[in-house]
Amino acid sequence: MLGVNSAGVTETASTLSQAGMIAYHRGQIKILNREVLEKTSCECYQILEEESIRLLGLLPNKRRK
Repeated sequence: MLGVNSAGVTETASTLSQAGMIAYHRGQIKILNREVLEKTSCECYQILEEESIRLLGLLPNKRRK
């Protein structure tokens, strides 16, 4: 669905896991450090979040601690 092969997803997940941003096992992902993960992502994350709020009337994500 993402337009990448499974090897690419595995490689990326491994990199994020080694950096302490996520934990994953058998297709389940747990975000360990959302703040760093968002800072590491491209600007498209923020744009998509803002557009989802604007177009769908969704409330902004509540930051969980």
